[in-house]
Amino acid sequence: MRKKITIVGVGHVGATAAQLAAYKELGDVVLIDIIEGVPQGKGLDLQESAPLELFDSNIIGTNDYKDTANSDVVVITAGVPRKPGMTREDLLNTNVKIVKSVTEQLVKYSPNAFVIIVSNPLDAMCYVAMKVGNISRHRIIGLSGVLDSARMRAFIAMELKVSMDDVHAMVMGLHGDSMVPLPRYSTISGISITEFMSREKIEKIIERTKNGGGEIVNFLKTGSAYYAPGSAIVQMIESILKDKKRILPCAAYLDGEYGIKGVFMGVPLKLGIKGIEEIIQLKLTDDEMASLHKSADEGKKTISQIKL
Repeated sequence: MRKKITIVGVGHVGATAAQLAAYKELGDVVLIDIIEGVPQGKGLDLQESAPLELFDSNIIGTNDYKDTANSDVVVITAGVPRKPGMTREDLLNTNVKIVKSVTEQLVKYSPNAFVIIVSNPLDAMCYVAMKVGNISRHRIIGLSGVLDSARMRAFIAMELKVSMDDVHAMVMGLHGDSMVPLPRYSTISGISITEFMSREKIEKIIERTKNGGGEIVNFLKTGSAYYAPGSAIVQMIESILKDKKRILPCAAYLDGEYGIKGVFMGVPLKLGIKGIEEIIQLKLTDDEMASLHKSADEGKKTISQIKL
C-alpha cells in the first residue's frame, strides 16, 4: 500500500511540493484548501501529467478534511504569505489562527501522522501546532535549515563556480534574520569553505543567506519563494517515508539540547520513518553558541506573544 501525503494549502509552495512528491512517487497525495475548486483543479491537472511523467501516485483535491484521514505525513503550508516590507513576525496573529484551525482538523483524522510546518513565522507556527495537536516532539518539524542551507549552498557554488553536487552547508537557529549560518561546517568535497574564500566573501554569503527569502519577495512584489521551499519539503518527506535517516537541518523542539529549552530551532537531526531519531549536537565555538542562544531568545519572545 502506498503512503499517504496530505498538503494543506495549495498555493505555489503546496502545489510545487505536491508535484515533486508525485514525480518521485513518494505516495498518494491529497491537496486540501479552503477555496472551493482550487485543490480539485490543481489535483486533476497534476494527475493528468502522470502519463507524461510516468508516475502512479493518485492525486485528489478536496475541501473536506475527512479525505485526509490516515495520512502518513501532513504538510501545513496554509497561511498569509509575506509581502514586501513585511516581516515574518507581522504574520503572527493571523497565521496562529489559521494553523490552530488546520492542526485541529488534521489530528482529528490522522493522529499519528508526521507533521511538517511551512507556515510563517515558521518556528512559532511549529510551537502552535505541537501544543494545539498535542503532537510528540519527534513527530513534528519545521522547514528551516534544509531551505536556508540550500540557499547558502547555491550562493557558495555560484561564487566559486563549482558543482552544486560537492557543496554542503549548515544553517541553524530560527528561520529568519537571526538564523545562524556556520561556515566551519560548510564544505566543498569535505573541505571547509574557509579554505576557498576570504572572510569578507563569506560574510556576504552569510548575509545573502539570511535575506534569501526577502530577496525573492522583493523581486516578485506580490509573492514569495516556492521552487526551493517545495524541493526542501520533499527532501524531508522522502527521508521520512523511505526511512533514509538523512542528517538534515530542520526546526525541532529543543528540550535542553545546546542548553536551550522550550523553543523550536533549526538543528541538524536524523530523520527516518519514526520521525526525529536523533538531534545532532555540534561542537560550537563560544561565538556560535552565543548567536544560537540569541536566536533562541527571539523565538521565545515570539512564543510569549501567542495566545491559544
